[in-house]
Amino acid sequence: MHRSHHPGATDAVVVGTGPNGLAAAVTLARAGLRVELFEARDTIGGGLRTEALFDSDVHHDLCAAVHPLAPVSPFFRAFDLAARGVELLSPPVSYGHPLPDGRVGLAHRDLDATCASLGRDGPHWRRLMRPLLDHSDAVVRLIMHGGRALPRDLATPLLLARGALAHGTPLATHQFAEEPARALLAGVAAHAVGPLPSLPGAAVALLLGHLAHGPGWPVPRGGSAAIAQALAAEITARGGRSHTGCRVDDLRELPPARVVLLDLGPKEFLRIGGARLPPRYARALGRYRYAPAAAKVDFLVSEPIPWPDQELRSAATVHLGGTQREVHRQESATARGDVGGAPFVLVVDPAVADPGRARPGRRPVWAYAHVPNGDGTDPVERVTARIEEFAPGFRDTVLAARGISARAYEAYNPNYVGGDIGAGAMTLRQSLLRPTPRLDPYPTPLPGVYLCSAATPPGPGVHGMSGHLAALSALRREFGLRTVPELGPVPPLG
Repeated sequence: MHRSHHPGATDAVVVGTGPNGLAAAVTLARAGLRVELFEARDTIGGGLRTEALFDSDVHHDLCAAVHPLAPVSPFFRAFDLAARGVELLSPPVSYGHPLPDGRVGLAHRDLDATCASLGRDGPHWRRLMRPLLDHSDAVVRLIMHGGRALPRDLATPLLLARGALAHGTPLATHQFAEEPARALLAGVAAHAVGPLPSLPGAAVALLLGHLAHGPGWPVPRGGSAAIAQALAAEITARGGRSHTGCRVDDLRELPPARVVLLDLGPKEFLRIGGARLPPRYARALGRYRYAPAAAKVDFLVSEPIPWPDQELRSAATVHLGGTQREVHRQESATARGDVGGAPFVLVVDPAVADPGRARPGRRPVWAYAHVPNGDGTDPVERVTARIEEFAPGFRDTVLAARGISARAYEAYNPNYVGGDIGAGAMTLRQSLLRPTPRLDPYPTPLPGVYLCSAATPPGPGVHGMSGHLAALSALRREFGLRTVPELGPVPPLG
């Protein structure tokens, strides 16, 4: 492995530069440590990469595109993305869910507008979402700390428990009177990527669902890479160094350092840790379960997606899954490995919120389908047909398309095992105890080596908290530092 000369001792090494690796590096650098990062690909960012695929003027997000957790993440709030020039743009409709009969569920940022659109289910939607919004800071804090932060009041865990039992069990089919509200929440629960209904799916629906009526579901102006660039700029300003194009095959290849933080999943840790890992721990990592996969399609289109419903055209994010029963049935079948049926498809037209992403007659559309883990089928036709089903005429707007199968997603990023972009199944056990049952989930049995990927709490999403919490654990254990470093944009010393 090529290694650049770096004068002075290295305090910390971070392997992998996804949002969690970058968040870990920022936290360590702001504590005064000299940090080096190693990235296998030629650019940093992990799931936060944006590139021109078909046209030099139109940029596509390669992985994550919409970031409902970024505005509320304790790490990003302290880091202050806005002060660093990252603008998060939320459309007036956070997400929509068209139905086969032509009706549409719409999650407006305005809760009153959402409730009014849901008719007789409006009062129940308000009873579900209003308390979550009133306790939003506490809800986010509890979930974003992987359930390990003491709740500030008893109302928050009780609120989450009540909602999860109502919407994460067979009772879910009886919570609303009409299909738009039922499907609207089922589509958000499908972000858990697993069988439905389920308690983890309900927790995801409660978290992301109430945020739709708060900060919304934003896209970063210009693309997701803007977040990675802001994090990298802070690391560089604090004297950190990034080595791209450096695939690590063995921990012994890394320069000597007090701590090593790995933005890697269990499978990759087993690969580079080798025989150094204690057999019992290695077996536990080998038992780690992975979720169904994403198969992605990037489209270059000539005009906005022709949704028949005019209000749906104000949503940057749209779920295509049919009725609640259809979403539940298809997600459960996909989790079993069944390849048939119309897939759940998530579609994003980022130019709805960020018109600067479009050019005359050209705009990016981002879409993925849930498929069985390891599926190697090119998804272009299945995803195109699914969008065409709900937006007749879409096929005629497509200028170019590129598909990435679940299997190819793992080749792109080995953390996406079998195409699992969430870095592990969100089962009830793995939602709290990931990747192995440990009181502090970040240190490993190897001295000074920590995991900081989405395979650690709080799990998937662009929030940086897995990296931030792992870095705090390392600072506490290895350096005796118990004060959380200031993360805001202050000038570097000297």
